[in-house]
Amino acid sequence: MSTATVHPIAFDTSDLQGEVRHIRDLVFVRRLLDERGATAVELAECDATIRDARMRLAESSRLLAERYASAA
Repeated sequence: MSTATVHPIAFDTSDLQGEVRHIRDLVFVRRLLDERGATAVELAECDATIRDARMRLAESSRLLAERYASAA
């Protein structure tokens, strides 16, 4: 299994929406892998990729919120 492409921290809501879609797709692929008998190692790699994407989304959201708060 290959790892997902790492995106830079987003500063645009459309980038955040793209990250959400990316995470949703990763979760879908993980479910398919599980249903098709992927090994525990493959599932763990997928889980780590999903966790990293979620952390990037959280950080991007935090930075975007700070940017908008400072503009107010």
